[in-house]
Amino acid sequence: MVMESDMIWSPLAGLDLLDRRLVHALQIDGRAPFSRIAEVLGVSDQTVARRYGRLRRDRTVRVLGLTDPLRIGLTPWLVRVRCTPDAAASIGAALARHADARWVNLISGGTEISCLAHAATPGHDDTLLLQKLPRTPQVVHVAAHAMLHIFFGKDLSPVSRSSALAPDEAAALAPSDAPAGPPPEAFEAPVPLAPGDHLLLDALAHDGRAPAAELATVTGWSQSTVRRRLSELRAAGALYYDLDFGSGRLQSELRAGLWLEVEPARLAEVGAALAGHGEVAFAAATTGATNVYAAISCKDPGALYRYLTGPVAALPGLRRTETAPIHRLLKGPGPYPA
Repeated sequence: MVMESDMIWSPLAGLDLLDRRLVHALQIDGRAPFSRIAEVLGVSDQTVARRYGRLRRDRTVRVLGLTDPLRIGLTPWLVRVRCTPDAAASIGAALARHADARWVNLISGGTEISCLAHAATPGHDDTLLLQKLPRTPQVVHVAAHAMLHIFFGKDLSPVSRSSALAPDEAAALAPSDAPAGPPPEAFEAPVPLAPGDHLLLDALAHDGRAPAAELATVTGWSQSTVRRRLSELRAAGALYYDLDFGSGRLQSELRAGLWLEVEPARLAEVGAALAGHGEVAFAAATTGATNVYAAISCKDPGALYRYLTGPVAALPGLRRTETAPIHRLLKGPGPYPA
């Protein structure tokens, strides 16, 4: 049995109540106008703007506008890189500087790297990472597994489970242009992107709250066209907003990568179960012998033990597990470092 006190790492720890409520609001809709957030939180627009400005300036949190690679015709890869003992940190730092790489972590005591990789645009899906890594002398082994389906992630995170906002407050902030319908891989064709879309999405990857006037300058569109295209891309599932927390906020708890081998017939059931576990920050189905990956956070080694021997062990169709502690986060969800 997992104790309630084991759950969960939260990037909101250490923030005051208003900041926690603001961050929860931004996780629900990263591009919500400050006026709407202020109305829900019961404070002034200026207070919300000032608070977010400070959080971003201190590198506590920033909003990013990110693309769902599956929805725009890209294949995301979950990559594990085993290095010589003296090389993992430097290779990991080099990967973190590359726009193809997201969620770059040192794992297994700092001798291995894990990351999510995909090309920046369709038509260039042979990522530089997958081409060059095997030829790096200090790299001993590279394993890359295609990501097929996300059970929990994208615009959902541990913050989504926060109780900082009451249910009615969270509902009031839900975006009207959020995608609905089948998952990305169920669509017959990806969302087509024009050159202006790439400029727009690249700007949002730096700052998900960039003003419409700034985005209009970048794309050469009118502000009304920018707003319309943002809504279209979001409704189609190609664009979502996530929060990038300063790496120092992610080090206080025990974090680990969890690779599971699951009977194919139970894959969806296991994914749904993992999505409901408070310890899970991300979960996806992949190719390979281990066909499910989850990023998890627990309070301490005892909590991790209870999680592995409780909820994980009870998953249906589970054949094998592998756990690798995350030693250090080198890069979060966006293509560009903070």
